[in-house]
Amino acid sequence: KCPGYCCSYPVIPLTKRDVQRLADHFELGFTVARRKFTKFEGDEAFAMRRKADTHFGKVCRFFDTEKRSCTIYAARPAVCRNYPGGRCGYYDFLSSERSAQEDPEHIATTWHA
Repeated sequence: KCPGYCCSYPVIPLTKRDVQRLADHFELGFTVARRKFTKFEGDEAFAMRRKADTHFGKVCRFFDTEKRSCTIYAARPAVCRNYPGGRCGYYDFLSSERSAQEDPEHIATTWHA
């Protein structure tokens, strides 16, 4: 089961400030960042573009599918920052799995329907 927004949430909503944070992080203008990283989806004017993932179907485009971690943690969107505890939901899931397996290198294997 998906533990948070960084996994396969149907829409990853961004704010204008999130898009600007991404623009700054990648040294791009706002308009370029908006075109490159977002799309209009449902009621969201700034929905994060996602990419295919073997385990979750689709994930945030900034999610490293090999390491199963965020590649833009310092520039992550507000929805990720506001996840309980201020961390990405997948981070909590991964930490829990690694602790349960007593293996600091463990990569959790999940599935999607």
